[in-house]
Amino acid sequence: MDKPQFPVGTAFKTRGKHPRLCTVTDYHVTRNLAGEIVKAEYVATFELIGQKVKGLYPRTTVAMGVVQKAEG
Repeated sequence: MDKPQFPVGTAFKTRGKHPRLCTVTDYHVTRNLAGEIVKAEYVATFELIGQKVKGLYPRTTVAMGVVQKAEG
């Protein structure tokens, strides 16, 4: 899973009682010394009280909440 499933600019809503509208801004991959992928997450931003907040989200969270898929 070296290549991200969702491109930068994809909008999604988080799950829970108070869902937030997030936008994918980057893709973060963590590897061990052998070069194997240990963790892959999407970096996304959302607005909270007028400020941009950055968070890490797994692929399933983005897949379940996709609102608009970016071109590309």
